[in-house]
Amino acid sequence: MSRFGLDERRLGWLLCAPAVLAMLLVTAYPIGYAVWLSLHRYDLRFPDRQSFVGLANYASVLTSEVWWRSVFNTLLVTAGSVAVELLLGFALALVMHRALVGRIAVRTASLVPYAIITVVAALGWRFAFDPTTGFVNALLGIDQAWLSERWSAFFVIIATEIWKTTPFVALLLLAGLTLVPPDLIRAARVDGATAWQRLRYITLPLMKPAILVALLFRTLDAFRIFDTIYVQTRGAQDTESVSILAYQALIARLNLGLGSAVSVLIFIGTLLIALFYVRLFGSDVLGRAGERR
Repeated sequence: MSRFGLDERRLGWLLCAPAVLAMLLVTAYPIGYAVWLSLHRYDLRFPDRQSFVGLANYASVLTSEVWWRSVFNTLLVTAGSVAVELLLGFALALVMHRALVGRIAVRTASLVPYAIITVVAALGWRFAFDPTTGFVNALLGIDQAWLSERWSAFFVIIATEIWKTTPFVALLLLAGLTLVPPDLIRAARVDGATAWQRLRYITLPLMKPAILVALLFRTLDAFRIFDTIYVQTRGAQDTESVSILAYQALIARLNLGLGSAVSVLIFIGTLLIALFYVRLFGSDVLGRAGERR
């Protein structure tokens, strides 16, 4: 690496240092305190019984059927929502990118669902699928208690997440589309490349950084899903996520030790997801960045 490259990297670290220090000050203590609590038996209902138990809380969580069922529910919602959001978001990004008339109006209208507060969106979808006050059953001509059965409740939860956050994914992918040189697309068209070939060999490879960011942000956000499930089912019908489980332990049962162990495991899960995506896309993305430099 050249001297210029080293100086540029050093400058980058110096510019990031204040933000990194601020993040450490804000997050380091809460994370450290949560780890400390997770190593203790600490129930606010019995404060005089506090004691150090080591990894006993983690063993209790990891050997619980409730935990693994919550992990499955969380992964189901995450995979189902993120996969559909990526496809719909890419289609929406293409529409916004290629719109010739009313481009600003199209982009503004498409972002309206994302601007709505999640709790409000969840309530709206809950009332829409309510068997007595909702319009979905009347529209479909059926009598279905959507949120009273496990799989139909998951359908409503995933549909709510898709409707709410697809515009966010589309916005990130739209930024990636603007990085694709139009001259390169025109040259490929002149050379006889079909639309599918242009998409597969030109557009998608050049959009990998944007796809990585969209997948990473949305997967981490979906893995920590709480408000949509809490508003619509409160975890009933075996629909609780890991965040709902942490809430029940920390807030409902006031068991700080066990709840902190669940929270730390959620934090570890988000780290593993981030590492997975960086390993999947990161080396190629960094390699392209180095080539452009």
